[in-house]
Amino acid sequence: MGNVFAAESPIPPPNSPLSGIAPAPPPTASVPSSLLEELKGNGDLPNPGNFEELFRKCKEIFPAPLEGCKLMVNKGLSNHFQVNHTISLSSVGESSYHFGSTYVGTNQTGPGEAFPVLLGDIDTSGSLNAQIIHKLMDNLKTKFVLQTQQTRWMVYQLENEYRGPSYTASLVLANVDPLESTGIVVTQYLQSITKRLALGAELLYHYGQGQQQTILTLAGRYTADNWLASGTVGPASCHVAYYHKGKEVQVGVEFESNFKMQENVTSIGYQVDLPQANVTFKGMVDSNWSVSGVLEKKLLPMPFTFVISGMMNHWKNKSRFGFGLMIG
Repeated sequence: MGNVFAAESPIPPPNSPLSGIAPAPPPTASVPSSLLEELKGNGDLPNPGNFEELFRKCKEIFPAPLEGCKLMVNKGLSNHFQVNHTISLSSVGESSYHFGSTYVGTNQTGPGEAFPVLLGDIDTSGSLNAQIIHKLMDNLKTKFVLQTQQTRWMVYQLENEYRGPSYTASLVLANVDPLESTGIVVTQYLQSITKRLALGAELLYHYGQGQQQTILTLAGRYTADNWLASGTVGPASCHVAYYHKGKEVQVGVEFESNFKMQENVTSIGYQVDLPQANVTFKGMVDSNWSVSGVLEKKLLPMPFTFVISGMMNHWKNKSRFGFGLMIG
């Protein structure tokens, strides 16, 4: 789970959840034969990932519009250390400068995966965002997140994630203060039922100022060859997403409902990749009458990427446009 403010039962043994169950009955009209085939030979169920990955594919193709002008420079100082500088100029919000650094350790645990990982970002106002990610064991990953706003501590969060052969369990402690008796505790569990279907649940416990609150959220995901559908539902909200991948076009549809606020938002996004032209375009339209798009053009052979974006809401008579240049 990521940052719990940005809104990721006891752990079973690493055996298949269907072991010990009698063999499935012969296919009938009420039980699809395709599902029965998936239930058979389930000893090699894949790991389903974590809650953070339920909507990642769909979120990645939605555009993030810029406001004003943005310049980002990435500089690799070694094979393990990199720094970046970001300058943002805007007539609507505050202009800012961000300095970031990334360190990747030498403990190679998989293709493109090494630990420990240290991430840091600080801006001109003194706000800090830092993360430390490390694998204590082969299946156990720990992440510590710290966020400050000027001189105020906003978020300090510790997450432990254990990945079994066919399940993922995690425990998150956020802003836990024993002296003030406040904090947030989140437990998550995601289990592969078949090679394509994964089900799980999240339990959030929030306490402080003499009050306590517990929220249970159920989650599920079905993964096909070129599409996937995922969703979560709880007492206060519902989130459903569908992602489809084509040869050059990726499409995503999201529906989010807040029961308490009685707000519903449906968003349709797409990403078009044109490798021959070194162009990537992302577009989105939602039920709030907002339309946005971001175009990225790689200026090869130079390590430059030019970005131009725009967002318009005709109903609210608002618009936002920007462009940027990424070097490195």
